Amino acid sequence: MSKNAKSNETELYSRKTLLTYPVRDIEITKGMSANQLINQFLQSGGFTAKKLAIAVDILEKMLSMKNVTKFFSFPACIISTGTRGVVRELIKRRLFDVVITTCGTLDHDIARTFREYYHGSFTLDDEKLHEININRLGNILIPTENYGDITEDFMQKLLTDLYHSGNKDLSTYELSWELGKRLNENSILYWAAKNKIPVVVPGITDGAVGYQLWLFTQTHPDFRINILKDEQLLNDTIWEANETGALMVGGGISKHHTIWWNQFKDGLDYAVYITTAPEWDGSLSGARMREAVSWGKVKGDAKYITVEGDATVLLPLIAAALLERLA
Repeated sequence: MSKNAKSNETELYSRKTLLTYPVRDIEITKGMSANQLINQFLQSGGFTAKKLAIAVDILEKMLSMKNVTKFFSFPACIISTGTRGVVRELIKRRLFDVVITTCGTLDHDIARTFREYYHGSFTLDDEKLHEININRLGNILIPTENYGDITEDFMQKLLTDLYHSGNKDLSTYELSWELGKRLNENSILYWAAKNKIPVVVPGITDGAVGYQLWLFTQTHPDFRINILKDEQLLNDTIWEANETGALMVGGGISKHHTIWWNQFKDGLDYAVYITTAPEWDGSLSGARMREAVSWGKVKGDAKYITVEGDATVLLPLIAAALLERLA
C-alpha cells in the first residue's frame, strides 16, 4: 500500500472523522405524517430505517428535476395486493416517464378491475385450495373465475376488436395502452394510457395475457406482438435523455431491463432499489446497486441506495413521504 493510500485510510478511520453524527431517538407524536417520521430516520440510525430515509431523499431530488427521465420498474406480485393503489397513484400523478414490468401486472390489473381478490394465509393447504379452484399468491386468494376466466373473456374481445380495426402489429406498450383505454379509473393501465406513459413488458408471454395472445394467433396467424418496437422506444428514450433515474421494486426481468438500457448512456444518475433477495446467491434480484456500477449500468458518482425489505410496507411509506414533499 502506498503512503498516500495509508494516509487516506488513516483519515477515513480516525475517531474525529467517524464520530461526527450522534444517534437521535425517534419521537412519535400524535398526528405525525409519514414524511415527518421518515425525516427522523436519518438521525436515528437503525439499519433499514436510515436506508429508507436516504431513498426518499434521492427520489425527491430525482422527481423534482425536469431534465431527468424517470423509470419505474416492479413485479406483478405487489399488484395482487393493495399496493396496487400506490403504484396507480404514482402513475396517475405522472411522476414517472416509463414503466417496465412483468406480464402478471397486466393480468392482475385487468382481473382486479372487474373482480375481487381475497385475504388468505401463507399456511393454507394448497392441495385443498386447488380442489376448490382457488389460487394462492402469498397470503392473497384468487378464485379461478376471478383471474383466468375474466382475463380470457376480456382479452379475446379486445384482440378481436384490434384485429378487425387493422391493428395487427403492436408493441407491448401499445397493447398496454389499448388495455387501459378499455378499463376504468381503478386501473393502473387506465392512467398509463391516459397520461401516455409507456408500460413495457419484456416477458409478455409469461402470464395469462401472454397466453391469450398466443391463443389468438392460432386462428389469426398474422397478428403479432412486436417486442422490438418496445426496444426501439427504450433506445430512443435513453439516447434523448439528459439524465436518468429509476425506482426499482424487486428484481428479475423488470429490474434488469431498466439497468440494461441505461448502460448505453453510461448508467443511471439516480437509483433506488427495493429487494428482499439475498446477495450471496449471485442473482440479479439479490445484486445491490453497487454491483451495477461495475457494469456501467449505474454511474459511479450516482446517487443510489439498496433498501432491503418488503415493498408492500416500504413503497406506501416512500410514496406518502414523496407526495407530501412534492405537493
